[in-house]
Amino acid sequence: MMIPVLRPKLPSADRIGPYLAGIDRSRWYSNFGPLVCEFEERLASHFNIEDGTIATVANGTLGLVAALMAQGAPPGTLCVVPGWTFVASVNAVVLAGLTPYFVDVDASTWALEPHDVEERIADAPGPVGAVMVVAPFGQPIDYAAWDDFTHRTGLPVVIDAAAAFDTLRVCENPVVVSLHATKILGTGEGGFVASRNKSVIENIRRRSNFGFDRYRNCMVAALNAKLSEYHAAVGLASLDAWNNTRAEWMSVASAYRRASAKSNGVNLQLGFGETWVSSTCIVSVEERVHTKALRALAAVEIETRLWWGNGAHRHPATAVFRGADLPVTESLARSAIGVPLYRDLQVDQVQSIVTTIDAVAS
Repeated sequence: MMIPVLRPKLPSADRIGPYLAGIDRSRWYSNFGPLVCEFEERLASHFNIEDGTIATVANGTLGLVAALMAQGAPPGTLCVVPGWTFVASVNAVVLAGLTPYFVDVDASTWALEPHDVEERIADAPGPVGAVMVVAPFGQPIDYAAWDDFTHRTGLPVVIDAAAAFDTLRVCENPVVVSLHATKILGTGEGGFVASRNKSVIENIRRRSNFGFDRYRNCMVAALNAKLSEYHAAVGLASLDAWNNTRAEWMSVASAYRRASAKSNGVNLQLGFGETWVSSTCIVSVEERVHTKALRALAAVEIETRLWWGNGAHRHPATAVFRGADLPVTESLARSAIGVPLYRDLQVDQVQSIVTTIDAVAS
C-alpha cells in the first residue's frame, strides 16, 4: 500500500457543529462576524499578545499582499525575496506592485539573514522598497533581528511564516501564517497576520475589506481577503484540539528524529521533532544520491514531494526577475526531499522511509 506524502485531518463534524449552529442563529456569514472576532481573540491569547494584534485573512498569500501594501513600499521598487521559498511568496510581491529581487539564504538556517541582506541591497540593480523573509517549512527564525533591521534601514519587512504556527514569535514586523488544510493547524483555507503594531494590523484589516473606513468610503487600494464565519468555525474547533493535535504531530516528527539519529544519510532541519514541528518533514541527503533516493522511494510506493521545486526563481513566471547569485538555493534544491508526514503515520512506516533512503545513501 502506498504511503502518501500527506493526509490532512481537520476537526470532525461533531467538533465543528456547535460553531455552525451559532452561524445559523446569527445569520452572519462573513464581514468580521462573531466567530471571526472570537477566533482572532483566541489566536491573540494563544500567542500571549494583546487583542487587536491579529487580522485573519482568506489565505496566506493575500495576507502577504495586504501586509506589503499596508506598509507603503513604493510601487515598482524591488522587494528582496529568498530564492529558497514557495512561489506564493513571489506572487504576493508581484500582486503588491513590487518587483521581486532574489537573494540567497544562509546554508545553516535556510533563511535570509539581516546583515547579509543589507550587503545584497547595496548591490541591487535598483531601489529596494521592502524585504520578504521566509521561515523555511516552519523552522524558527530570529524575528526580533528583523525588527532591528527595520529600525536600522527603515525598510518594511514582511515575514512569510506560512508553516510556522508552532514556532511563531510576534514582534513589530507583520508575520503571516497560513491556515490551509495542509498546515499543522488549519481552517481549510485561511490565514492570519500578527504584529504588535496595532496600526499596521488595522491597516491590513482595511486592506482586506475593499479599503473601507467605517463609513464605507474606500480610502486605499485594497483586496477582498476576509475570512468567512465557516472557516472561523473550523479554526475555533482546531484551536479547541490544539494540544492533542500538536502532540500527534510531534510524536511522528520525533519518530523521524530517532530514526535519522541512527542514519548516515538522512538529515533533518535543526530542532525538528525536538523543539518544534510543522506539517512537512524535509530530509536532506547528499546531492549525489538525491535522484537515487527519489527513485528508491517511488519504487516501494512511498510518495515524496519537492515542495519548493528548484527554487522560486526557476518557474517560467519568475525567471524574468533578477537576483544575486543563489548557490545555496541551488544546492538545497538538489538535496532536499519532502517525505511523508501526517498525524497517523506509523512508526514502522517512518523507519521504512528512512531505511530506504539510507540504502542508497550509504
